[in-house]
Amino acid sequence: MRMFLLLGAINGFLAVALGAFGAHGLEGKLTERMMDVWEKAVDYQMFHSVGLFVTAFAANLWRDSKLVKWAGIMMLIGIILFSGSLYALSTSGITVLGFITPFGGVSFLAGWALLGLAALRN
Repeated sequence: MRMFLLLGAINGFLAVALGAFGAHGLEGKLTERMMDVWEKAVDYQMFHSVGLFVTAFAANLWRDSKLVKWAGIMMLIGIILFSGSLYALSTSGITVLGFITPFGGVSFLAGWALLGLAALRN
C-alpha cells in the first residue's frame, strides 16, 4: 500500500508541476495543437495518480491480491508510456513517439480492469 501511495503522490506532484510548466514555461513556444497534447498528458497523469491512490487503498483492503498489485503496476506503466510519450512528442515534434502512446492507453485500461476484477473477487 505504501508504495502505491508514494507513487500516487509523486505523480500527482509531477502532474501539477508539469501542468504549471506547460502553462507558463511553454506558452508561446508550442503550437496550440502541441499545447493540447501536453495538457492531455497532464490530465491523464493526474487521473491515474488518483488511480494509484485508489489502488493503494484497495491493496490495504485486500492485502493478498495480486490483481491489485498488477493494477497499480499497469497504471504506473500507463503514466510512463502514455503521458511520457505525449510530453516528449509535444516538445520534440517527433511524431513517431505517438506510436508509443496507445501502449500506455492499453496499460491504463488493463489497470482499471484488474482493479475491477479484484473488487469482484474480493
